[in-house]
Amino acid sequence: MNRIRIFCAVGAFVVLLGSGTAGHADARDDKARIDRQIQETQATLEAATERAQQAATDHAAATAALPGAEDALEDAKGRVIAADAAARQAERDRDAAEAVLDSADDDYDAAKAEVEQGRADVSVFVAATYKGSGFAMFNSIIESGSPNDLALRISYLDRVAAESQRALDDLTRARMSAKQRSAVAELARDKARRAAEQTRQALQDSRTAQAGAEQAAADVRALIDKSAQAEAVANSERTAVLARYQQLKVDSDRVAGELRAAAAAEAAAAAKAAKAAGKTGKTGTGGAPLTTAIPPKTGAFFLMPVHGWKSSNYGMRFDPVYKVYQLHAGIDVAAGGGQPIVAAADGKVVRAGWAGGNGNYTCISHGLYQGKGLATCYGHQSQILVHVGQTVHRGELIGRVGTTGASTGNHLHFEVRLNGSPIQPLNWLPGCLC
Repeated sequence: MNRIRIFCAVGAFVVLLGSGTAGHADARDDKARIDRQIQETQATLEAATERAQQAATDHAAATAALPGAEDALEDAKGRVIAADAAARQAERDRDAAEAVLDSADDDYDAAKAEVEQGRADVSVFVAATYKGSGFAMFNSIIESGSPNDLALRISYLDRVAAESQRALDDLTRARMSAKQRSAVAELARDKARRAAEQTRQALQDSRTAQAGAEQAAADVRALIDKSAQAEAVANSERTAVLARYQQLKVDSDRVAGELRAAAAAEAAAAAKAAKAAGKTGKTGTGGAPLTTAIPPKTGAFFLMPVHGWKSSNYGMRFDPVYKVYQLHAGIDVAAGGGQPIVAAADGKVVRAGWAGGNGNYTCISHGLYQGKGLATCYGHQSQILVHVGQTVHRGELIGRVGTTGASTGNHLHFEVRLNGSPIQPLNWLPGCLC
């Protein structure tokens, strides 16, 4: 249940990051970064109280997501400025387009008036021709009494014809001009419509950008508030968490003492058996071999006890919440719940049962190395399948992966101990961890 809440918190913060304008690749990078930070926090605080774990996870998630939320806020502010500028420019473009449209409409109206006038002028001549005035004019020319009169009448006829042609030419030009001005007006009308639509879109973008900026600002405030609340909860759990850390150290020291005692007993039994047999032999009793002559060889000494991937390292961990160091006595190998755990080498089970923060915990003694007891321990098991005093062989099933004790998910906590004290397990395991 704790992990479900953790993953929900992670998802929520990733959604907050996704509200910005960063690309999908950036969003994936942010999620991976936040997941890593949360995983590190969980690993460091797995021995803390549940409330402290949740508070630390919330704090880590809020802290990790805050830079992205702040970037989203700044980006949203920039989009508001750009959208406002675009809206103002769109309004200017619309006004200019409407002014051009008005002018084009006026030109078209003038062109239409010219066409109407041309039509009226031509109609005069058409009507006169229809009524026979042209024949009357021709007859008057024929009936002229003198050459001078004839010339005058012909000259008049030429003027009438020229005026008729002018009227026709004017009408033709007016029609062409009207057609051109109509096309100009139609283009101006389209441009004005597009400008008006762009203005509406720009105003909508501006409102959307403003809403995004307000949401981004709210996200930042929410993250800051969540971080502060988580910090307050974590502080309230300080005493309980530090007590757990101290108890882990006490438990580890107790295991170390038990393993030293078991190694001493095995050494004494082996020496007694050798003396009784009159030998200087190199094997002990009870199935626990003496390993004095065998040096550790990385990649060859111990069998990998479970199939999985290393999710946490051995060594000192700094708790960023409570500002203390604690030893992580082994490595964590992430694996599915119920997955088989096998013995890393031949040996005798010297511990098998509940061990506080380590949950279901088994330790196997493998005899002596350079005069010191060598053992491996297996924590957080869902099932322990061996018992104290049992002899086991390399690769034999001894338990199953789980998440018991101080654990935030299914994994094997694997330790190598020399003379009871934890040492780096990676020096004794295959380099591929396979």
